[in-house]
Amino acid sequence: MKPPATNRQFAPNSPKPGLTRPLTSEERRRAQRVLLRVPVRIKVAGKTLEGSTHTVSATGALVVLSEALAQGTKITIENVTTQKTVEAHIPRPPQFSPEGSLVPIEFAAPAPNFWNVFFPPVIN
Repeated sequence: MKPPATNRQFAPNSPKPGLTRPLTSEERRRAQRVLLRVPVRIKVAGKTLEGSTHTVSATGALVVLSEALAQGTKITIENVTTQKTVEAHIPRPPQFSPEGSLVPIEFAAPAPNFWNVFFPPVIN
């Protein structure tokens, strides 16, 4: 007869039982990312910038803009399709691509319904 299974608690970033390698960045991620183009408006310091998303998540997005925004900048982002808005900030410096500046945006609080996308739960 087998002994009863026990529910062991593990530290959040510790390897899973039987997994000896460190977790990858994808496994550590707080929310799933989805490739999705959504038109957005960014309001910052009295001006409005038009752009579109590159990827979205329940906690923010990577947005393509014609100009870069500095790390730490507080913004309001509007989903043009739904006209929903949310407060956010720029957590890291932007990257540059042929499309424009790839600006990371992090919501002040998770907003899983902002993009009108269903995000499956993250299982780590």
